[in-house]
Amino acid sequence: MTTATAVQRPQQSAKSIAWYVALLLIPVLTAAFLFWLRNAQMERNSRRVIGSYGTVPAFQLTNQDGQPFGTEQLNGKIWIVDFIFSTCPGPCPMISSRMADLQKPLEKSDVRLVSVTVDPEKDTPEVLKGYADKLEAQPGRWDFLTGPKATIYDLSRSGFKLPVSEDGDQPGVPVHTTRAVLVDRRGAIRGYYDVLAPDTLTKLVADTHQLLREQPAAK
Repeated sequence: MTTATAVQRPQQSAKSIAWYVALLLIPVLTAAFLFWLRNAQMERNSRRVIGSYGTVPAFQLTNQDGQPFGTEQLNGKIWIVDFIFSTCPGPCPMISSRMADLQKPLEKSDVRLVSVTVDPEKDTPEVLKGYADKLEAQPGRWDFLTGPKATIYDLSRSGFKLPVSEDGDQPGVPVHTTRAVLVDRRGAIRGYYDVLAPDTLTKLVADTHQLLREQPAAK
């Protein structure tokens, strides 16, 4: 073995070790950056000013258990509402999935989730009960509401200022919004969120936690 070869081998070995260490550090540094980025985003969201967009009118519908449900049951609660229907061929499965994802980060609060069908003729309490079970909806935390179509449509349009119509491109298929609405303990609308947007849940959870700090639950 020549002296040059003996020197070259340690150099190659050192380079191999350095390359191996670099490969190990890349995923660690990437994870650390993503963690920092998420925390920074949460911090920005926590400083967002939450608006106010009017008050939800009093209403009463029927939940998946066949029980009356509405303003009386939500009085004093922070709640998030969306409009869906169980046979929706479009965005409803994604909307409901995103709502289901809210259960975990809000589980230690008294925040309620509410889903209102825009196809009440098909979505009976029994149908909505099955829909809720598929989504693993937490009993007493997430209610699915049905009732007279005229009442629901008026609540969407006049109460929440959200569009809804009976027929879209396909006859008999309702057209409705993909936005969820955040309502505070006084019944005031505090925000609209496009549930299909990638960063919506982060903003919605941050705003909901901000409301929980502003309006703590009564003891």
